[in-house]
Amino acid sequence: MDKRELGGFLRARREALSPDDAGLPVRAGGRARRTPGLRREEVADLAGVSVSYYERLEQARAPRPSPQVIDAIGRALALSGAERAHLSRLAGHAPSARPGPAEQVPPGVLALLDRLGPVAAYVCDDRHDIVAWNDLAAELVTDFGALPPAERNVLRLAARLGGTVCSAPPEAAGGFEAQAAAHAREALSRRPHDLALRRLVGESAERVPGFAAEWRRHDVRPRTTLRKRVEHAELGVLDLDSQTLAVPGSDLRVVMLSAEPGTPAHEKLTRLQLRLAVFEPSPLP
Repeated sequence: MDKRELGGFLRARREALSPDDAGLPVRAGGRARRTPGLRREEVADLAGVSVSYYERLEQARAPRPSPQVIDAIGRALALSGAERAHLSRLAGHAPSARPGPAEQVPPGVLALLDRLGPVAAYVCDDRHDIVAWNDLAAELVTDFGALPPAERNVLRLAARLGGTVCSAPPEAAGGFEAQAAAHAREALSRRPHDLALRRLVGESAERVPGFAAEWRRHDVRPRTTLRKRVEHAELGVLDLDSQTLAVPGSDLRVVMLSAEPGTPAHEKLTRLQLRLAVFEPSPLP
């Protein structure tokens, strides 16, 4: 049981939940709310636990709650499936993932990377380390193979490149930081003793703009779709869709950068993919 993380998560989710979302009636003439979201006593009442016990949970002073209590609090806070699983892990009611070495990328996933056509793709693990990629991703983003293994990391690349290669269009600002923080927090709930991941979180909070604020939100909801803007030396600006797919039975994720057929970005990706396929040395027109 990680009492401090559990308390922080409960407090963040309580403050993010409005009385309307919780189905609570608005009391005429009631006292003004001094904190955002629900009050502690309201969550305790909805969950059927004492106010003092719920307060001690948020303050990291309570003993481990039972699975029944965790389930009741999850319902009271209207948590999603991913958030309920995260809450159970923080309370010590789910097995932690093994802290061993990085997993081997399944051969079928490696084959898929080479069959995606004009789709740039890479595979990353729970520590955001990039463990496999296709030629189009290396050409579009950076030559992953030329980097030291420790630098083949999504968050470290975000800090080093500083948005000069891959960023978000204005309407999608903050999505990457929210996604990265959610993945890292969910992974730490399964491997709380993963020192390498904890170091990465601390490093990213200092070096990746926006990450620290997203980390403090304790949000673990998955974000599988983002908008990306890539600035390529030859192709110029490409607005792309970034889709993240989980590899079943593992902690690996496949990230794919693609464009809608018929768009200028799709045409540019297709031209680049064809050039790579035939090893054409001449520059793109």
